[in-house]
Amino acid sequence: MRTQIESLLLSEVSLPGQYIGGELGSIVKPKDSVKGRLCFAFPDVYTIGMSNYGLQLLYALMNRRPDWACERAFAPYPDMEKALRKHKLPLYSLETFSPLSEFDVLGFSLQYELTFTNVLTMLDLGGVPLHCADRTMSDPLVIAGGPSASNPEPMSDFIDLFIIGDGEEALPAVCDFWLEMKGDGRQQTANLDGRQQTADGSREARRQALLETAREFPFVAVPQFYSVPSPPGRGLGWGQTGKSPHPSPLPKGEGTVVATLPKGEGTICPRPTEPGVPEIVCPARVENIDAFEPPILRIVPTVECVQDRVAIEIMRGCPGRCKFCISTVQKRPIRTRSPESIARIAKESCLATGSNEVSLLSLSTSDYPQFEELMTKLREELCPLNVSVSVPSLRVNHQLSDVMRQLTTERTSGLTLAPEAALDEMRRRIGKPITNEHLLAGCESAFNNGFNRVKMYFMCGFPEETNADIDGIVELSAAVSRMGRKIRGKSVTVIANVSNFVPKPHTPWERLGMATQGYFLNAHDELRLRSKRTGIALKYHDMETSLLEALLCRGDRRLGRVIERAWQLGARLDSWSDYFRGDCWEQAIAETGTDVNKIVHEPVPDDAELPWGYVRF
Repeated sequence: MRTQIESLLLSEVSLPGQYIGGELGSIVKPKDSVKGRLCFAFPDVYTIGMSNYGLQLLYALMNRRPDWACERAFAPYPDMEKALRKHKLPLYSLETFSPLSEFDVLGFSLQYELTFTNVLTMLDLGGVPLHCADRTMSDPLVIAGGPSASNPEPMSDFIDLFIIGDGEEALPAVCDFWLEMKGDGRQQTANLDGRQQTADGSREARRQALLETAREFPFVAVPQFYSVPSPPGRGLGWGQTGKSPHPSPLPKGEGTVVATLPKGEGTICPRPTEPGVPEIVCPARVENIDAFEPPILRIVPTVECVQDRVAIEIMRGCPGRCKFCISTVQKRPIRTRSPESIARIAKESCLATGSNEVSLLSLSTSDYPQFEELMTKLREELCPLNVSVSVPSLRVNHQLSDVMRQLTTERTSGLTLAPEAALDEMRRRIGKPITNEHLLAGCESAFNNGFNRVKMYFMCGFPEETNADIDGIVELSAAVSRMGRKIRGKSVTVIANVSNFVPKPHTPWERLGMATQGYFLNAHDELRLRSKRTGIALKYHDMETSLLEALLCRGDRRLGRVIERAWQLGARLDSWSDYFRGDCWEQAIAETGTDVNKIVHEPVPDDAELPWGYVRF
């Protein structure tokens, strides 16, 4: 098949290097040398997927086993999809050019809700039946994990099972168990006679195998074995409209939010439909992340990727309790990798790959308990190699100034902070107890230590947000810009990146409604107006895709009809502005009668059941 791909397709597509494999660090095992084959399917393009730390880690862990082979596939660009369909060729893995339908397990990493239609593209191109109900024992087990798997319902028509939590131990366990079930299922089908010894019998055997898998693992969610009833007349939304939590809306347009802060947690009663299926799915947790070492020779991409550096997770979990943050909930409890291990992996990986930058990964890197010791060890090992260290997530607190003095190798990539809100009072409200005093002191220390670039992440659309909170984003950013110019004696780069608040499942604000389109339009206009001639670079997330993100993360299983219809109409690569087609989603929403206002903007009553209620972190 590789010959066909190279001769027929690569002359017809852009950036062909992302479709041919063969990278330094990739692992190719003969098909007949292993018992099981897993394809790690990343539902975004190669340049994004190859920057994902989880892909590199799980790929290495599965391939360290002699009985399993792990290969990779990525979502194709539209020109590649068109070429594959034109020549009637399937989507394939990069290691052995095998069609996705030939694998035992097909594993998707759901990092973002706007990649959902890419999953359908990959299944369809790979020759795998789109719907779970149509698959037999001869088809791959289709699984998913990652942040957006925490609400399995919207994708439950297409994903057989979801692994909730950490994957280092859970993924191999599920793969091994499925091989056992696959053997048993084939035997069951073979024992049937007459009409039953067909696809119908194989589908029933598959259902039984999935049922046994759901019973075996407390961290596995198989949505077909759960029934989450909806209140009568709810449609595809909730049930009531509350008072806006924005008492001082911006002055233009509709500008208000149809939502209210819930007063209680409510009662959630998941409904298993089969005996032995757990009422509550609990996340898999790895106790010691040091026991699962990332590859020294990671896969070195053949084309330029978004993050082209050695990434090392130094800590999993976050001591913060931000009310909007799903990652804090999903990654608990805090677990750390030792400084000695981090420094060794960093040095050996740079020598093996030729990389000149190491990125320390954590939700809050400066909260790593041995941060000073770690930075000392990294300087000792990496400075002689001219390797810089990137620390992309720093907590704004009283220690920030000291941290800046330690980051002598990070100046080229700049300082990245996430104050989220511009005023201290709003930060206290959202559960992020940091102050502008500490933020400005940290920026001052950064400029004094040679930094010329600061990026700050904010959100708009928080409950009870006022005009002062919106204006404060520009005022705080401008103050940092003025400080940098004064200290450095020249203009510095200050970027204010503003995203739109989406109430995520499993967070303390999961029952809250999202701000309306009119509110965000007004907020963005206000930010643009006030940022003129301030010397700051203002960026904000597209409002339309933020609203779609809210719809996809908060819906129930009936949302699968919307996803599938949008895909049929041409929705592809929705997270890319160049390819996003809002018209496809608008038509799909209209055709399915989906009430976006109820799902996205109205609060969830305290006594209403949540679609994701059978998953608990």
